[in-house]
Amino acid sequence: MTETNKVISLSEYQKWTDETAIYPDAGKKTIQELMYCGLGISSEAGEMANYIKKLYRDGDTPELRQLIRDELGDILWYAARTAEALDVSLDDVMQKNYAKLNSRKARGVLKGSGDNR
Repeated sequence: MTETNKVISLSEYQKWTDETAIYPDAGKKTIQELMYCGLGISSEAGEMANYIKKLYRDGDTPELRQLIRDELGDILWYAARTAEALDVSLDDVMQKNYAKLNSRKARGVLKGSGDNR
């Protein structure tokens, strides 16, 4: 198995992003780093939304789906860097979100709005 198609865990991926984090305050866990990563997530999500809009407008194609997948990968990278800047693991973030949504499901409040459901 080559390095480019190696299967890695979420925590391994998060740690690996240290090697590709080249931006102001990378790895310093500063507000500026959080701002950079938050803006990066927003930017990549906007690019993904644009491809989804094109898929809706122009029709479903494998090429557009690949572009959406690529942007989703970029969002994951920024999420990993945001977690690093917050000094938390993506595994922990995922576990807490899993527990929160399971609780809402059990209580029948998946629908609706607000964080405190």
